[in-house]
Amino acid sequence: MDSIDLEVLKTAISWSQSGAYTLLVTVVRTWGSAPRPVGSMMCIREDGHVRGSISGGCIEDDLIRQVRSGEYRATTPQTMTYGISADEAHRFGLPCGGTLQIVLEYVSEQSQLPALLQAVSRQGLMTRELDLASGAITLTPGAHATSLSFDEQRLVTVHGPRYRLIIVGAAQLSRYVASMAKSLDYEVIVCDPREEYLDEWDIDGVQLSREMPDDLILALELDAHSAVLTLTHDPKLDDMALLEALKSPAFYVGAIGSRANNAKRRERLALFDITDAEIDRLHGPVGMYLGARTPPEIAISILAEMTAIRNGVPVLQTHALRPQPVALEASACALS
Repeated sequence: MDSIDLEVLKTAISWSQSGAYTLLVTVVRTWGSAPRPVGSMMCIREDGHVRGSISGGCIEDDLIRQVRSGEYRATTPQTMTYGISADEAHRFGLPCGGTLQIVLEYVSEQSQLPALLQAVSRQGLMTRELDLASGAITLTPGAHATSLSFDEQRLVTVHGPRYRLIIVGAAQLSRYVASMAKSLDYEVIVCDPREEYLDEWDIDGVQLSREMPDDLILALELDAHSAVLTLTHDPKLDDMALLEALKSPAFYVGAIGSRANNAKRRERLALFDITDAEIDRLHGPVGMYLGARTPPEIAISILAEMTAIRNGVPVLQTHALRPQPVALEASACALS
């Protein structure tokens, strides 16, 4: 669950517990060029205050008007559709042909939002099912095949933990990767047992660990919302971390270094209790080929590859198609 969703749900809980009439609004269907994707959420308080977004602001304005005026005060779930006609699309500022359907849910103790957030905070996946006829909520551990389904009678949403990025190595490149990953809403943990490397770290919100990387990875119990990136060039640190990460469900495991160094790394990994299929999961040389040379550029290339894989988009610029980037590889080695 990203920080925007967390913010919306936490705010909805706070407003409801204060006694204010509060609605949770979820986009459940879109047609054409809808401004926000399915699953987008916002909450509205009775005085018109909002948190989150379901459009560019146009639909929010209409809902604010209805709630603030008292025109809308339903306590059972309702559906609304915006943008069916050309006139409505123009009125609500939707893109040409854009239509979206939303579910409006009155927030109360019955909504079970605190229990949902508590489960997610423990790195758990939770399925939340809303019965539109009664407003009853069912929470169950685990996830369905899709993150949201809606059949007019039931709204089923899947909520998971924030994505985590474990960076092994605390040198200069790690600083840029950590800073950019935070802006992409990752929970960032930087691990480096070398005493001299972590002392100067001062990036707010980044967790620091002096454990051995393999011990930390085992302790974190990585899941499919986790990524591991090794940036030290020290086999004693990188290889041991990779051995544990590649056996885990982590969606991304990457290691910096040239193609030659990564080939040697794969040979070393093969000497341990790890399968060829697990070794094949390793992304190395790490990152999409962008012609990157500076630390910020290399960080962008790494996070671009992570983002594509996280979103299920094929990475077209494969390592096999790269030109021989001698300067890049030398630069990357020097920076990490």
